[in-house]
Amino acid sequence: MLGMSAELLARIQFAFTVSFHFLFPAFSIGLASFLAVLNALWLTTRNQTYLRLFEYWKVIFAVTFGMGVVSGIVMSYQFGTNWARFSDKAGPVIGPLMGYEVLTAFFLEAGFLGIALFGRKRVGDGLHMFAVAMVALGTLISATWILAANSWMHTPAGFAIAENGQFVPTDWWQIIFNPSFPYRLVHTVLAAFLTTAFAVGAVGGFHLLRDGTNPSARTMFSMAMWMAALVTPLQVVAGDLHGLNTLQHQPAKIAAMEGHYETQRGAPLILFGIPDDEAEKTRYALEIPKLGSLILKHELDGEILGLKAFPKDRRPPAMIPFVGFRIMVGLGMLMLAVGLWSLWARYRGTLFSSRALHRAAVAMGPSGFVAVLAGWFVTEVGRQPFTVYGVLRTSDSLSNIDAAAVGTSLVAFIIVYFLVFGAGTFYILRLMWMSPGGDGDRGGLDEGPVRAAGITPAFQLGSEARHGH
Repeated sequence: MLGMSAELLARIQFAFTVSFHFLFPAFSIGLASFLAVLNALWLTTRNQTYLRLFEYWKVIFAVTFGMGVVSGIVMSYQFGTNWARFSDKAGPVIGPLMGYEVLTAFFLEAGFLGIALFGRKRVGDGLHMFAVAMVALGTLISATWILAANSWMHTPAGFAIAENGQFVPTDWWQIIFNPSFPYRLVHTVLAAFLTTAFAVGAVGGFHLLRDGTNPSARTMFSMAMWMAALVTPLQVVAGDLHGLNTLQHQPAKIAAMEGHYETQRGAPLILFGIPDDEAEKTRYALEIPKLGSLILKHELDGEILGLKAFPKDRRPPAMIPFVGFRIMVGLGMLMLAVGLWSLWARYRGTLFSSRALHRAAVAMGPSGFVAVLAGWFVTEVGRQPFTVYGVLRTSDSLSNIDAAAVGTSLVAFIIVYFLVFGAGTFYILRLMWMSPGGDGDRGGLDEGPVRAAGITPAFQLGSEARHGH
């Protein structure tokens, strides 16, 4: 396929499927916690707005959760089809971690999801609240196990290599709590919360632009902006700590992210440029002197290793980490700006009347999804040329498979994914487009999940249009 090797096609295929999959957990993790908060507020205040919002967002959560499960199952098969050698060598470590995720998190989510979605009137408020909380907890436990496995691939610890080449566990505490795990867990979970906050804020801002008096839109927008204003600064700190940890354990990745080829003291911060691995320099670099050393070493003359300090066959390609890192950081700064703007508007009493803020929130709706994908690309491409950093190369992880077979399955994945998940995403956007309540709320709260959300089904809209309503 276009002269690409089986290894490159397999990497593209996994990147494509994992990117699609990651979008849904990045949303559902934060959304599950948001639902738990809404339900708790309803139980303590009996404010119908919280109940209406819970019923509105639970429908979106159910669709998102379902698509996340399906896309995750498909992705996992590639460990056997395309990455059999990786599965054989790293299976004694990765296999149990993935198994623990299923036995704890997935069973917890699946066991309580039905009660959370449909059981309020059947089990009572107390047990229903417990079920909602367990679903939220399950999403966080799932993230914990998956990130433990992925972090181990970046900073492997607690293992020995057997005579047959397999990685044999020697200390499960070191495997799970490997050096990068705490930083990656905090960074990823906060990213999921921000993704949800800006998605919810965009929906709230959209409906406030349509009707500034809608109480449900006001409440969701206010809650989302609180989350944005409070969590974004925490994410900046968590990101900095994660970067320092990466500098300690994966300095070549940091060199690629920063676009540095030469080792230097007082390294500049390269704002923009075009990394050229062949020429071993970043072309057209726009720099701020010494700021790179100040950020990474917390001193103006700190030494930063460049890519030339590492053998060529152990360097990651610089372009994707360099560009992806700037996209992630740039969006993070925009998130911080919107959060601060919302605090100023709240202080001035214009949070619900500032149409400029509402438009900005709508524009920032996809920002969390783009940022998590950019960060994921930085992390995974920056680990190359290894699947298990420093000990198992990507080229040694590939199945004995023909490039044509991988290319054919990649094309099939692209077509099916865009059809199936494109339709699902369109449906989610359709749900978000419908009013969350207020004057336009036509249905009662006991008429099923669609009516419960205050959503008029599309077929009924068509019927009303034909009758001139």
